[in-house]
Amino acid sequence: MKRLATVALTALAPISWGSTYAVATELLPPDRPLFTGVMRALPAGLMLIAVARILPKGAWWWKSAVLGALNIGAFFPLLFLAAYRLPGGVAAVLGSLGPLVVIGLAGLLLGEKAGTKSLLAAIAGAFGVSMVVLKAGAALDLVGVLAGIGSAASMAAGTVMTKRWGRPEGVGPLALTGWQLTAGGLLLLPVAALVEGAPPALDGKAFLGYGYMMLINTGIAYWLWFRGIGRLTATSVTLLGPLSPLTAAVIGWAALGQALSPVQVAGMAIAFAATLVGQLPSRRTRTRTPLQPFMISEQNDRNISMDLVNGQVRR
Repeated sequence: MKRLATVALTALAPISWGSTYAVATELLPPDRPLFTGVMRALPAGLMLIAVARILPKGAWWWKSAVLGALNIGAFFPLLFLAAYRLPGGVAAVLGSLGPLVVIGLAGLLLGEKAGTKSLLAAIAGAFGVSMVVLKAGAALDLVGVLAGIGSAASMAAGTVMTKRWGRPEGVGPLALTGWQLTAGGLLLLPVAALVEGAPPALDGKAFLGYGYMMLINTGIAYWLWFRGIGRLTATSVTLLGPLSPLTAAVIGWAALGQALSPVQVAGMAIAFAATLVGQLPSRRTRTRTPLQPFMISEQNDRNISMDLVNGQVRR
């Protein structure tokens, strides 16, 4: 039951990320993806650090920078570049291949030996997503394809390395999330300034959209994601990824008036079923004895004082 609750809370992260397209197109200034990335990550990271009141120490300065680059600083611009260069949902399909990358890296770096069930769930999830977002005659652009693959690989590596390094003693997922978001936002800031220039003028809708992006879509969502990584296997967490494009499709149908074809509905059913199957315990999944960071991470998950902060965020 405890695992089920953890899975459900972790699933809220990709569900939240599925709202990004609708919020960006309806509320935010157009053609400013890097500025949007900065506004998502940096304020949220600073806010979480202020709440947790813990800064990195020793090696965790560079570890936070690496994780922030993989999960935020490199992932965001590569994802946006792929979305601009690849029409017809090709970027979403490439992103849905991320679970397969995680399964491979988790086997190499974490000793998580994924069984046939997990592999089939990852393949079925990617296939279902392709049925939902891929359109006939979608053109392929080499730069866009490379960016899409890079974004999936970056997020996958960030997920696995977050699991591998765990958390330092006495540090909860709230602080770890704040460190990564701040590092990723600082990495994005000069890139956004060079590529997009000065920040755009913001109206009331933009402030509302950026507020949602910062607090819900990034701050709370990434906290739930990294919290889940600390308590579940990397494979189990990444197999929740298809919920993001599925949520985007549902929002597009319900709120933006976008029609769903029978093929898309079938694809949604396949991807959702694959996500559920990916969360079923498997006797064939074997994990080596965890390294010290994992043991520290599990101790921190049971630290009641850190959960007091989490309880405030869950309201």
